Amino acid sequence: MLLTKLRRTGFGTALRLLVILPLGVSLAGCASMGDFSLSNLWGDKKDDELLPDQPADLLYNEALTLLNKKDFAAAAKKFEEVDRQHPYSEFGRKSLLMSAYAYYEGQRHPETVAAARRYLALHPGSADAAYAQYLAASALFDEIPNIEHDQRRTETALEALNEVIRKYPDTEYATSARKKIDVARDQLAAKEMVTGRYYLKNRNFTGSINRFKVVVTKYQNTRHVEEALARLVEAYMALGIVNEAQTAAVVLGHNFPDSPWYKDAYALVTTGGNVPREDKGSWISRAWKSVAG
Repeated sequence: MLLTKLRRTGFGTALRLLVILPLGVSLAGCASMGDFSLSNLWGDKKDDELLPDQPADLLYNEALTLLNKKDFAAAAKKFEEVDRQHPYSEFGRKSLLMSAYAYYEGQRHPETVAAARRYLALHPGSADAAYAQYLAASALFDEIPNIEHDQRRTETALEALNEVIRKYPDTEYATSARKKIDVARDQLAAKEMVTGRYYLKNRNFTGSINRFKVVVTKYQNTRHVEEALARLVEAYMALGIVNEAQTAAVVLGHNFPDSPWYKDAYALVTTGGNVPREDKGSWISRAWKSVAG
C-alpha cells in the first residue's frame, strides 16, 4: 500500500521553514502613538489566539498516527492541514495524496476523487500520479449502483479505469484496473439484459432486440452474451424473422456448443423445420468476432 511505500522510501530531510519577517513590529511601533492600538484595529483577540504554522513533519506524523488508528476522517483533515500550511513542500505534496487515500479508506468516495484529482492537477508528472489516477477511478468504481438503477456512474467509472490503462499501461494499477473494468462491463451488460427481458416479457420484441443487440455488439466477453443470443432467437422467431433467428442460433452454437442456452435456441429454431444457419448479411454475423464458416 502507499503508506507502506512511503514508510519504506521516506522523504529525506524535511524542508526548512520559511522565515517570515516580523512586519507586525513596525505596526506595533506606530500603535504606541496616541490612542491607536492593534486591539482597536483587529478587535480584542489576543496574540496567542493566532496560531502559527506547525512544522510539516510534525503535522504529517500526527496524520499518520490517526491513519494507523483508523480514524480516517481525522487523518484526512490532518493531511489536508499539512498541504494548507506547507503547500510547496514535499510533505505538502505527499499529504495531498495521503488525504485522498485516507478518504478512500474511510469510504468517502466523492472526497477521494476530489483530492486525487487535485493532486493530479498540481503534480501530473510525479511518480505517484499513476496511483492518484487509480485511486480516483477505484473510488468511482466503488460507487457503482446495482443493476436496477441508472448506470451512468458505472460508465463514469469505466471511463476513469480506462484512463488509468491508457496513461499507465505497464503499471500494477493498470493490471488491477483491467479486472475492475471486466466487472463494470459485466454490470452494464446485466442492465441491458434486465431491460431486454422486461421488453420481451411484455411482447415488445423490437425493444428487446435492441437491448440484446447491445450485449452482443459491445459486451461479447461478458457472461451475459450466451443468454443474449438465445433471447435474440426467441424475439426474432416471435416476429417471424427466421434468418436472423437462425444466425443467432448458429453463432451461439459455434461459440458455446455446450451452453444450455444453445439447446433451448436450437429447439426453438427447429420447431418449424428450420436449422441454425448463418446469414452473412445479418448484423449478428458482422458483429460477432467468430462465427461458423
